[in-house]
Amino acid sequence: MESNQRQTIIVAVVALLVGWAIGLFLFGWQLWPVEFTGAAPQDLLASHQERYLDALAELYALEGNAVRVQEALGGWEQADAVACYLATGAASVEEAAQYQTLAAVLNGEGCATVTPVSPGPMTGGDNGGGTGIGNILLICGLLVFLLILLGAIFMILQRRNQERPSVETVHSGAEAESAETVLMDSEQAVTPIARFQTSYVRGHDTYDDSFSIENAAGDFLGECGVGISDVLGADTPRNVTAFEVWLFDKNDIRTVTKVVMSDHAFFDPAIKAKLAPKGEPVLARPNETIVLETATLIVNAEITEMEYGTGMHEPQSFFERFTVELSAWAKDGDYDEPDVQGRVDEMLDF
Repeated sequence: MESNQRQTIIVAVVALLVGWAIGLFLFGWQLWPVEFTGAAPQDLLASHQERYLDALAELYALEGNAVRVQEALGGWEQADAVACYLATGAASVEEAAQYQTLAAVLNGEGCATVTPVSPGPMTGGDNGGGTGIGNILLICGLLVFLLILLGAIFMILQRRNQERPSVETVHSGAEAESAETVLMDSEQAVTPIARFQTSYVRGHDTYDDSFSIENAAGDFLGECGVGISDVLGADTPRNVTAFEVWLFDKNDIRTVTKVVMSDHAFFDPAIKAKLAPKGEPVLARPNETIVLETATLIVNAEITEMEYGTGMHEPQSFFERFTVELSAWAKDGDYDEPDVQGRVDEMLDF
């Protein structure tokens, strides 16, 4: 009980972490990312910073208002260094002079003692440009951490399951003896008292195999077999479209029969209706096991091989090859001779 509670807690924690990761990486960063507003000049992209400084340089050249320039760039510590950088790459001498003048308004000296800094986000802090790479590294790091955590939890659960003693294997005294007895009984039940194999190949037009079922003492218990049930047309060799698998029990007045049909016959209403009186319809499929049961016997008929023929008829309508393995078991118990006369009287009393 305690271990189940622990596993429940661990699963809840793992689910929380997975949900957090999905919410952050998928929804928070991809589908509905956060939109920032009110950014300062130093937080803009490089191209936007260049346009901003260019506009201020032209404004100062027209108005000569140094206070206005200082107010516009007051929170940007490296604005003068960026202006000097833009001056070095200016397209004209006049444009370079405007940037240099802008730097002199900010620091009082111009570009003579300033190291130029390229524009970009967060240039006043860590010189920008690495924010995208930093986000990618952060995502990768979190994913690796999540995978390591999940692997550790899985290993802990596996180790606990291996260390926990199996209740099913703990037996002592009479319990161990009882378990051994049950095992012996189950082995006897699994081993059939008789096993037969019968094969049909197209051209064997009189195919009808039957086998006698006997116990270890040689006592006759019944019979089982396989034979042709229906054919298509009047061609020679015959085009077999269905087989009868049957079981006779000496202690049961009934003979159980099942009709194994080809794919075409099984899904053809006319053929299926015609064969219905012969027995329960079964679709032929490889490795299919057909169970026949009477009062004292059980027979498993396994289709171990089947191949459809080709010709003028519908696809998968008749068999080229068909092999069945029959395994018979005897039910436990004492059974009296069947009351055949009583069953006949019952059927005639209508």
